[in-house]
Amino acid sequence: MPNSPIWFVYHHNQLLVNTEHSHESVITESQCKALNFNIVSKHDIGFFHNKPCFGVDIECDENIVLPETLKFMPLRQAALTVLDAEVFHKAGRAAQIIEWHKTHQFCGRCGVKLFESTTERSKICPECDYHFFPRISPSIIVLVKRGKEILLARSPHFSENIYSTLAGFVEPGESVEEAVHREVWEEVGIKIKNLKYHGSQPWPFPNSLMLGYTAEHAAGEITIDGVEICDAGWFSVDKLPQLPNKISIAHELISLFINQEF
Repeated sequence: MPNSPIWFVYHHNQLLVNTEHSHESVITESQCKALNFNIVSKHDIGFFHNKPCFGVDIECDENIVLPETLKFMPLRQAALTVLDAEVFHKAGRAAQIIEWHKTHQFCGRCGVKLFESTTERSKICPECDYHFFPRISPSIIVLVKRGKEILLARSPHFSENIYSTLAGFVEPGESVEEAVHREVWEEVGIKIKNLKYHGSQPWPFPNSLMLGYTAEHAAGEITIDGVEICDAGWFSVDKLPQLPNKISIAHELISLFINQEF
């Protein structure tokens, strides 16, 4: 049916996907109900192509036999293999709201069971009236250029051979611009200039809002911190390493350089 609700179904933080179609990679309410899952929680996450969408956390038998085209998959893996950008955005929203619901059952101030607000996305303590909202962590991500080269680095947490732009969380009491300068200095030991805002992207690993920037090298030589960064270097457009997923803002920033827009 045209307006049949779409369900982003998660089980143990894995998304149920249709592995045959990238744009139809999630399932409808009727398809899910036919599988007789036990619904733990269900959350309205807006609309997708004029269809109402819900993030649904379920329980099921670990040995359940799914239809051949359906599979539970970690969201990051699904983003690499099945999901297109639009679906990934909605799936990430669902994952974050489900996780917030699971981790905010009791008041962190007095320990009383929380109840859900009927007017906004929040949980309220009936004892001390404290309100809990979904957590969003602002993070910076920056592409640094030096002449005809860009700075790319590897985190020890990356998939093998992947290089990307520098990134990090904004600290309390710090402006986003201050965070960019600090993260670049801490991770690779250089100074930057001509900082310019490019755009943002919600990133559900686990709950970041990525604020993307471009900048130019001002001074210093690369000195990796050895903790957040295990390797870094300057790369020309004809000698780029393996890059991050195309749906990421990191890839979008690097594409500016490739297309000579930065």
